[in-house]
Amino acid sequence: MRTVAVVGASLAGLSAARSLRKQGYDGRLVVIGDELHRPYDRPPLSKEFLAGTIGEADLALETDDEDLRAEWLLGTRATGLDRTDRAVRLADGREVRADGIVIATGAVARTLPGSEGLAGVHVLRTLDDARTLRDELVRGGRLVVIGGGFVGAEVASTACALGLDVTVVEVAPTPLAGPLGEAMGAVVSGLHADHGVRLLCGVGVKGLSGERRVDAVLLEDGRSIPADIVVVGVGARPCVEWLEGSGVELDNGVKCGVDGRTSLAGVVAVGDCANWYDPRTGAHRRVEHWTGALERPAAAVATLLAGGAVEPGVPRPPYFWSDQYGVKIQFVGHAAAADSVTIEEGSAEDRNVLAVYRRAGEPVAALGMNQPRLFTRWRKHLARPAS
Repeated sequence: MRTVAVVGASLAGLSAARSLRKQGYDGRLVVIGDELHRPYDRPPLSKEFLAGTIGEADLALETDDEDLRAEWLLGTRATGLDRTDRAVRLADGREVRADGIVIATGAVARTLPGSEGLAGVHVLRTLDDARTLRDELVRGGRLVVIGGGFVGAEVASTACALGLDVTVVEVAPTPLAGPLGEAMGAVVSGLHADHGVRLLCGVGVKGLSGERRVDAVLLEDGRSIPADIVVVGVGARPCVEWLEGSGVELDNGVKCGVDGRTSLAGVVAVGDCANWYDPRTGAHRRVEHWTGALERPAAAVATLLAGGAVEPGVPRPPYFWSDQYGVKIQFVGHAAAADSVTIEEGSAEDRNVLAVYRRAGEPVAALGMNQPRLFTRWRKHLARPAS
């Protein structure tokens, strides 16, 4: 290959670029990113950066002496992929022709319909989002977080520590029931009440009120929650519209094999936009976690450079962590595959637990709350190949 284009300049794209060089690729390498920023770390945006305890320099993913010998095309968005010319079309009119393409365009935060142009309403996905929200939080006031997922919970935790009056609104009866299951989702989301944050579950948001700036969140049950600041944390959608008509199969992102290969030869996908096949569950799944963006590009790059001639391995089970109210939360595996969950160490009331999820008696997932040592053992155990 003479040229490889990596479309996406966040952690997954950077990991792919590093893997290319590490695996011996010495040709032209072009990295395309729609943000103007060099690659930066996203997890601290909702925690340390939002709290003001670290600065932008601390988010940098590249080392001072790192040189990938890459051409960086930043601040320009990919708008199309021409499979005949093998060219990535950019919003500024340029085209990048490449023999190999790594799709790493990630995902974008979902917004609340009708909130456009209303001051005080935020999403949190990018560094620019975090800058704006941080400036608002330092003023204090009443914060309403719409969505009780991990990003919403981390924002609530950070804002609570900053002294704001915080309410979390979650449409599901139990927050985090999707990734953690109902029982443990209830345990983890209990952290909100433990720290004086109001949690309203099982009710949807009808809309927002305010003329130029938001002043309340209107709920479907008729209640109105006063708000000076609103953070919308209702998930993200994969950035794959630019691939429509390209020949790359799309299905909840870019549909991939176990090694990241797509339906188009010479094209692989990684990161939040990639819907990889998981042989452990027999289904495709997008893994929107930091560890997946760090680890999986190596396998995708190996497939790309070998033209698909390498035997794909089995990716490690999905792993993620969250820091909320001073509690370290870690999870590995697939909660949806379980038919039982047991607390094997600690106490749910103390928010200090090691829980194991099983299916037909076999472990398929584990959750730790302030249990890093035991959790690490279970993570290693779950990563072992099936016998």
